This record gives sequence, C-alpha cells and structure tokens, in this order.
Amino acid sequence: MPRIRLRISTRLMIVLCLLVLVQSVVLGGFALRHLGDSLEEQIAQRAVQLASMVAQTPSIRSAVAANDADATSRIVSELRDATDASFISIGNIEGIRLAHPLPDRIGKPMVGGDNYAVLQEGRTIISSATGSMGPSIRGKAPVFNDIGEVVGVVSVGYLTNQIDNTVLTYQRLVIIVTLALLALSVMIASWIGRRFRAAIFDLEPHEIAALFEERNATLESVREGIIAINNKGLITTFNRAAVDTLDLGTEQLTGRHIREVLPDSRMPALLESGEPEFDKEMLVDGRYLVINRIPIRVKGRITGVVASFRVRDELTMVSRRLTRIRQYAESLRSQAHEYANKLHTIAGLIQLDKSDEALELIGQETRDHQAMLRWLVDSVDDPVVSGCLLGKFNRAHELGLHLEIDPDSHLGPLPVDISTERMVTLIGNLLDNAFDATLSAGNRRIALSMTDIGQDIIIEVEDQGPGIEDDDFARVFERGFSRKAEGRGIGLHLVKEIVSDLGGEVVVENLAAQGARFTLYLPKETH
Repeated sequence: MPRIRLRISTRLMIVLCLLVLVQSVVLGGFALRHLGDSLEEQIAQRAVQLASMVAQTPSIRSAVAANDADATSRIVSELRDATDASFISIGNIEGIRLAHPLPDRIGKPMVGGDNYAVLQEGRTIISSATGSMGPSIRGKAPVFNDIGEVVGVVSVGYLTNQIDNTVLTYQRLVIIVTLALLALSVMIASWIGRRFRAAIFDLEPHEIAALFEERNATLESVREGIIAINNKGLITTFNRAAVDTLDLGTEQLTGRHIREVLPDSRMPALLESGEPEFDKEMLVDGRYLVINRIPIRVKGRITGVVASFRVRDELTMVSRRLTRIRQYAESLRSQAHEYANKLHTIAGLIQLDKSDEALELIGQETRDHQAMLRWLVDSVDDPVVSGCLLGKFNRAHELGLHLEIDPDSHLGPLPVDISTERMVTLIGNLLDNAFDATLSAGNRRIALSMTDIGQDIIIEVEDQGPGIEDDDFARVFERGFSRKAEGRGIGLHLVKEIVSDLGGEVVVENLAAQGARFTLYLPKETH
C-alpha cells in the first residue's frame, strides 16, 4: 500500500490541534480537580462556621438544654430559610434528633457515627458521611448550657451532589472553551501553513531536502570556485573548487567573515552597491582569476552575494584554442575561395594558350604570399596574432580589397596583462570595421600599422570609407550603434571595453582625404 504523504500545512494543522487539545485536557482536568477540592474545603468551612453560629444562638441553647423538640424545630426552620445549607439537624446529648428537615426523622437517633468528638469532647469537627439525606459534608458544633456543659450537637450539611453540579457546570465551560480554542487553532494553523509554504516557495520538506542535496552535488561538480556570503558578510556556501583554487586549507569556512578568509575580497562592497560584476580579472596569490560577482536579492532586498571564479590560465588556454581554430578556419576558407578563383583564371589562360600570362600570375601570387609570410615571421612574435593577420589579409583579397601593412610594423611578445585573445579581438574588429566602411564607399585600400616601441603598444587602422559624422563621434563605441544594419555595432563596443579595461585609450578621427583612422594606445604595464 503506498504511503500517504501529508502536506506540510496539513501536518502543521494536526500538530497544533493536538497540542491545543492535550493542553486543554491536562489543564482542564487539573483545574476541575483543584476546583472540586477547593469547593469541598470552602463548603466544609462554611458548614462548620454556620454550625458554630447556630450552636451559640441563645434560643437554640435554651431549647436544646430543655430538650424541647418543637421549639428547636421552629427556630431551625427559620434559620434554614436564611442560609444555603442543605440541612440543619440538631440532636440532644444522647444523639436523638430535636430538629431535622424531615419531620418524621425527629426523635430518632442521628446517623453517621461522627458525633462522639462533639458530644464527649466538646470539639467542633468537619466530616464527610452518608446520613439520612444522603452523602454530605458536615460541620458539627457542640451546644453548651449556661454552666458550660455539652447538652447537644448542631449538624449543618451540604449534599455532595451540589458540589458535583457546580463542577459539572465548570466542565461544560471548559469543554466549550476547548472546542473554541481547537477551532481557533485550526484557523491559525491554516494561516501559518500558508505563510510558511509561501516563505519556502510552496515546497514540501522532502522537496527542500532533495533540492539541498542537488545543490550540494551541483556545487561540487562544477570546476569553478563558488563562494556565497549573507548580508552580514559571513560565508554561507562554498565548494571544493573554491578551497583548492584559493588554497584555503582544511579549516571550516561556514560562518566565518569573508574578510577573515579573503581580506581583499570585493564581495562586501556589492552588499552596498548592488551592482553585479562580470569577468573581472584579479591577481590573487600570484595567479590571475576571472571573477563574477552577483548580489542575491529576495523581494528586492539584497540578502547576500555569490561569487564564481576560475584561474585565467585555464580560460586562456581554452580561449586560445578556440581563437586559433577560428582564425585558421577563416584563413583556410579565404585562401580556398581565393585560390579557387586563381585556379579558374590560370585554367582559362592555359586554355587560351596564354602560358606566359599564366606563369606570371602564378609567380605574382607566390611572391605576395611569401612576402606576407616572411613579414609575419620577422615582425610578429605571437603565432595566433600572425594567424589573425594572415586570415584578414586573405579575407581582404577575397572581398576585392587591398590590405596594406606598414613594413616597419613590429609586435613583439605581448605583455602579461594583454592576452592573445584580447589582441586578436582588437585587431580583428578594427579591420572588419574598416573592410565594411571601405566597401560601403566603393574603395579598396585599408592600412594597418603596429609598433611596440616605448611604453605603449600603438595600433593604427585607416579605411577609405565615408568617415564619421560629427554627431556620431560620441556614439561610435556604443553597443548596438551602427549606420549599416540591424544587429551590428558590437565590434567597436568590444574594442572600447577591452581598451578601457587595459587602461588604454582609443582615438578616432576623420582623414583629410576620405575615410577614418582608429588609433589604439595600450600601456605595456597597468598601474
């Protein structure tokens, strides 16, 4: 039989109802028991006080001393109407009734067996016994004559069924209050259940436990280090990759302040600013880390910050491979397309019996590419950047453009702060922008020069496009801004972002003749 799993709100309601019910039963039982005992004690004291008062009444003393049953009954009848006692019975020294609520009992012996201490010792007592009126609580007092001798006994009693009726009344009240509290607890439990489920995103405890286990497994499965803090800066979450990457040892990190573990962390600053940071590079213990920091918001309020990070070398290696493959693919595609055209031309010349012209074309192609390859080998140290330039050179030929590279250009080993991928992005996007601008104006020439002499790397690209309008100078590097087509305007924005991140400068100006010049100044050392 499948196990029935109750919802958390239902279980909460049942627990609260049972708690209220148990409390009501225990407290109600204790209260009723205490009430019964208290009523018995109060009634007993009232009975003995009333008995003593009646026994000291002069008329009663005289009538009992004279053993006058008629006079005693008459006086007691008047007294009984003025009290709430169940009965008042008076007997003489021998225990024979002189007054009783039932006239036929007068003249008969008193029953209960509790008159000895009163008649023989002259003491006032309280007793519980079953008499002729039934079970009762009695107060008994001796009657003295004028010379101080005991001449009779006064017995004032309250039937126990009166006490039972009073307790029953309170029992009904307790039951009513218990049922009211039970109904109230159902409503409160229902409200608490709804609020509780809303607070835990309408999840059941077993679902939360499963998510917790899944979250732990996910944290440990990713290769990026992950650390999260709460709004007080205390570490709440971390994974093994974070410990290994930052070499945090084997100490427990949960509950420790982030400043204590990582003094230079910017995570506490995000608690105040609330601005996320993406792909920020930082030098930590001699290694460059690429870090993302994102504030955690709950109902619009910042409750913490989570940071993920990875050693830049790993990202650089992957990015370098992807960039190299992309550049090689572009170079091969351009070369294949261009050489296909050349081969078709050579084949046509041969068919026209123009062998000399065919040989001249072959020699020219060989000389151009050999010259380009020799310049790349001599002037550019980074092979990925060389591949990018060769690919753009072939792409220009494919588009019918002429890419002129200043023969005096030189680009040695890149500084530590300027990665190969960033340099390829800068050169590639500037040349692509120049190709588009030159083609749109119907021209052919693009010029490139590079130098790393001095404190800066300077890259300059000139095109023969329509130039930049005066109103566009302030917007040319905005993301998505383009005069060409939808979906463009990304390349120059990336160029501006990279140059700014490296602490450099990009200058754009229109040429006197036609076109525009973009000049990058990249410092070799960042401060």
